[in-house]
Amino acid sequence: MDAHATEAPGTMNNGICVIIAAKNAALTIGRAVSSALGERETSEVVVIDDGSTDDTGAAALAAADSSGRLQVHRFDQNRGPSAARNHAIRVSRAPILAVLDADDFLLPGRFSRLLAEDDWDFIADNIAFVDQSSASRALEIADLEPRPYSLTLAGFVAGNISRRGVRRGEIGFLKPLMRREFLDRHALRYQEQLRLGEDYDLYARALAQGARYKVIHSCGYGAVVRGDSLSGSHRTDDLKRLYEADRAMLSQSGLSPRARSLISRHERHIRARYELRHFLDLKQQGGFRRALAYVATNPAAFPAIAGGIFTDKTARFRRSVPAAPETGAVRYLLAAPSRSG
Repeated sequence: MDAHATEAPGTMNNGICVIIAAKNAALTIGRAVSSALGERETSEVVVIDDGSTDDTGAAALAAADSSGRLQVHRFDQNRGPSAARNHAIRVSRAPILAVLDADDFLLPGRFSRLLAEDDWDFIADNIAFVDQSSASRALEIADLEPRPYSLTLAGFVAGNISRRGVRRGEIGFLKPLMRREFLDRHALRYQEQLRLGEDYDLYARALAQGARYKVIHSCGYGAVVRGDSLSGSHRTDDLKRLYEADRAMLSQSGLSPRARSLISRHERHIRARYELRHFLDLKQQGGFRRALAYVATNPAAFPAIAGGIFTDKTARFRRSVPAAPETGAVRYLLAAPSRSG
């Protein structure tokens, strides 16, 4: 790793560190950095250029203001979002941490609305999903009532399990502020072997340790929906590591019966996706016989494989749920009534 920092911040006793892990994000990183620096509660912005082959680092620096709050570090080789975020946590000092994807941006006033709430270790708000063209102009964001509520471990895991014909419970997409003190007290960091579901895993482990996770419906985070987003693709092994993380969580004591049941269900859900992907990989690499040989020696995988193939083959007969908003439209992660009057 050849990491370097520029415009390192001075000593600080409060404020928020915005962490941006970026790979080949030269076209969008400037918008992300500018939106983070635009929040008066931001005391640090730490960009980790995770082995980019474009000008991501230079584009991030070009968005700096005169406040000295921006740091840019570079990994010579791509190490994944977990390693990048952990490095940012190590080199930062602010007591509150916020994660911002390099494609995305913060809406003005986000942090003041979140910090107005009390009694939390993690706190998240609504997300506005937009297309690329909408992200380049000022958005008309609905004025939504905060309507705060608390997430339990069981509720969080349930919100990350897909259901056929229903858009996936997108609660895992939430981007909470996190108190460094809680993470340090429980020795919690991102698991660096995970390149899929690393957020889900960290938040679930925090909730298992008793984290107070509050959610408000007010919207402060803009997520750009792109077909070529890095978060939209993953390898077969990534699925394996994610269900293994669930298994590690299930080995812990102290889980409620409902939480344990839902984590088991999530593990089966991810493992079924892995088995189908692994079967298709074997078929592509070694032909149908090799794939069938795997099923013959692993009969427990057959239901997941058969069910996945059936679902894929019949998908065109089912009404699809659009993954992205229509051009120019804003879709919200959390539905809530607008303020009256």
